[in-house]
Amino acid sequence: MHGRDPYSVEVTREIQAGFYGRPLDPKNPADPVAQEAFVYPIYVVFLIAPTIHLPFGTAAEIFRWLLLSAIAFSVPLWMYVAGLRLHRVVLFSSILLAVSSYPAVEEYFQQNLAALVLLFLAAAAAAAVRNWLVLSGFLLALATAKPDTTGLVVLWFLLWAAAKSKERARLVLSFFGSMAALVVAAEAIAPHWIGRFLAAVWNYRNYGTDPSILGALLPRWLAMIATVGLAGGFLAVCWRFRQAPANSESFGWPLAWAAAVTLVAIPKLAAYNQLLLIPALVMLLRQRKTSTFLSQALAKAAFACQGWQWLTAVALAIGSYVISAGRLRSVALLPLYTLLALPALVLLAMAAEVFSRPSLQPSDGTYRDSPADKSVIPS
Repeated sequence: MHGRDPYSVEVTREIQAGFYGRPLDPKNPADPVAQEAFVYPIYVVFLIAPTIHLPFGTAAEIFRWLLLSAIAFSVPLWMYVAGLRLHRVVLFSSILLAVSSYPAVEEYFQQNLAALVLLFLAAAAAAAVRNWLVLSGFLLALATAKPDTTGLVVLWFLLWAAAKSKERARLVLSFFGSMAALVVAAEAIAPHWIGRFLAAVWNYRNYGTDPSILGALLPRWLAMIATVGLAGGFLAVCWRFRQAPANSESFGWPLAWAAAVTLVAIPKLAAYNQLLLIPALVMLLRQRKTSTFLSQALAKAAFACQGWQWLTAVALAIGSYVISAGRLRSVALLPLYTLLALPALVLLAMAAEVFSRPSLQPSDGTYRDSPADKSVIPS
């Protein structure tokens, strides 16, 4: 609105003042390493433009509830993509559990854009199932506002569309046309922004302090080997299901793989990114009655990790009424003890499911009946 450059040193110092209470001093070794600079593509401003004339406190309050709403709406969309049809009571309970999870609560307070772009991904996938490919491509373009989070999922969609280019060309044309419009519009309000954005991304590697989940769980050399292996596994899944109709259950596996691989491989441990696990958990839930013993065991362990977060958080909340905050502080991090294990277990469960069952192939275009569905669909 004021024609300022969000990638500039001046704006970075203002962000630091809001985040740390004062600008960081690069000469002070005691200052935090994380610069908290703006590292988004500039067209992200179009998503928040409707709020610019509101008081900041009002905009923040609206955005908090908008993010929770985005998480809530993404759950039935992912279930629709997976072909999981639930009774309304079960569906509402699933939504309630999703918005009360630790990643959702952290998203509510930190107001990151993760929930918003993940809603775009879920809506794009649902649109593809409905064969609304132009809308799907447009939503995928909007999701690139956080390219590190959504990049692999977008890549899968483009590979899937290229596999049957005559039938799915509308998605590709819509995506690249929408991207061109976003880039040009951003250039109009901030000339030559692309170079500054790429420089900000390049500089981020110097102060991004988080390892990946693989880096946190494994030695560095083993984490690198695992990352390469996961990339190969993701490409193998994409190739295997590239012909899958969007309204087949096979279509959901590459989506789930892209989400889970992103989560364990990107150098970011922020809990709000674990909202990416929703499509993977939905796919495991759909297959729970037909899975192999190993994949069932791993899936149960993953859901147990998520259950631990809810149960311990409830116990702490109840305990806060009778126990002082000082005494509770020593156990306040109990819900987070499974935070790193959850994505790894989900990925292992999906690997056991996909690679141990050669019968999982692209279907004929309709959702196959599954015992998992029959147990939750009302007669």
